Amino acid sequence: MRLLTSTTAAAVDLAQRGLGVFPLPPGGRRPTAGGWSTRCLTDPGRVRQLWCDGDNIGVGCRASAIVALDLDVEDDGQAVLAARCAARGEPWPDTLTVRTPSGGLHLYFRAPEGCTIGSSSGGRTALGPGIDVRGPGRRSGGYLIGPGSVVAGTAYVIDHDAPLRDLPGWIATSLRA
Repeated sequence: MRLLTSTTAAAVDLAQRGLGVFPLPPGGRRPTAGGWSTRCLTDPGRVRQLWCDGDNIGVGCRASAIVALDLDVEDDGQAVLAARCAARGEPWPDTLTVRTPSGGLHLYFRAPEGCTIGSSSGGRTALGPGIDVRGPGRRSGGYLIGPGSVVAGTAYVIDHDAPLRDLPGWIATSLRA
């Protein structure tokens, strides 16, 4: 697992990966005001210049052109995704993966060109229980809490440091259905 020493360094790292980041309150999960999707920064220099160290990190899905799978611990999203992969003869996705404070995982993928995938949670995704989706959607899109953020004293950390991969076609098809 990889934990950077400051939230500024973590936000810069994410921007260097091409992700759009915005500040969340220290220790928080929700933006303090609307319009967060228009405040996403993708330029590492601007992030370095404007970031307040200690702020948590939001990663905007639309600004980043990503889709993320949020694998919950409670409904064993990891096992559900592993079973879906195995049933299709597909390997576990080798992409940037972040471990959440609860022990869940966020798998980051590049969104397919011209594909509208919205956010959904609470067992309403076509991928099965325990798998929530954060996507670019039609308007502002969803967001993730980025690695380096700390909630209730526990950090979001990079669990598998790999390049962002394209969203597998079979997952995109399932989510568009």
